[in-house]
Amino acid sequence: MTKNGILYETNEKRIFLDPKNSDSLGLNFVSHAHTDHLPSKNGGTILSSIETNEIANLRGFKMENHVDSFDNFNLIDSGHILGAKGLLFDDIFYTGDICTRDRGFLHGAKIPKCNTLITECTFGLSDFIFPTLDEIQKQVNELISELYGKGIPVILMGYTLGKAQTITQLFGHWGPLYFHDSVKEMNTLHQKFGVPLNYGLGHSEAEKTGLLSKKPWVMVAPMMSSKNKFVQEMKLKYGAVTIGFSGWAQSTKFSFGRRTDYSIPMSDHCDFKELVEMVIRSGAEQVYTIHGFVDEFANHLRSLGIDAQPLIMDPLDNSTL
Repeated sequence: MTKNGILYETNEKRIFLDPKNSDSLGLNFVSHAHTDHLPSKNGGTILSSIETNEIANLRGFKMENHVDSFDNFNLIDSGHILGAKGLLFDDIFYTGDICTRDRGFLHGAKIPKCNTLITECTFGLSDFIFPTLDEIQKQVNELISELYGKGIPVILMGYTLGKAQTITQLFGHWGPLYFHDSVKEMNTLHQKFGVPLNYGLGHSEAEKTGLLSKKPWVMVAPMMSSKNKFVQEMKLKYGAVTIGFSGWAQSTKFSFGRRTDYSIPMSDHCDFKELVEMVIRSGAEQVYTIHGFVDEFANHLRSLGIDAQPLIMDPLDNSTL
């Protein structure tokens, strides 16, 4: 681990995995287009899926020297968001962000066999066990139905990229259906790639034409706190109720997962049990944990007889970002 991210280096190869800045001397793998995984500067060759490249471009980062295949590097669907990939090379599998659950148009990752596994563990505590998709759909549909019966509009909230599209597909049968403008833009790109998402007006157009005054309705919007100006306006003018979707929703330790009127535990990552199953399925002899509860998850894997340790910063790393 370096200041610029994970570096794999041999006499013949220099590979950065989700670097902060693309390295001009080597190959740079970008697993997906969430902003915390996109490099802030170009350099060298950037390997990612076609979808990740286009989403990154939409988000303001144009990848130079982009390729979607390279030598003996295999991109493996990670099931996280559209275009998200893990990387299999030299008997190493780097998961990026990963989910092994099917969620609408997103299919759970199929885990390749490998000798060394580098895995995220965002929810690497036994506290995090998520309900099934059927349970989530039943709970939310009942809640929307109850609110609709009272003439109350509903705003469904999740990350603009990823969760918002899953929410659209799961609950887009409710109508009238509107979208925060940022979600509509991201949905349009997904539709370009063949993802079946219901259409609806953006919130600016719907408000301008007076449609939001005709209640009830459903809107899909980014995750925002109750203090956000947009949320406050929707509540004050239209009496909207917010339902947020977050993997942190059930946690008593992390309140940021409960910033809405109702909070639903749904994530684009593996939960604890799924992470453990994923590690076992890989057959890896050596596991490195990154991103999340790295110490706790590595400790748990060791209790199962698996050689695991956090991937920590190299103390001799003198690189600059």
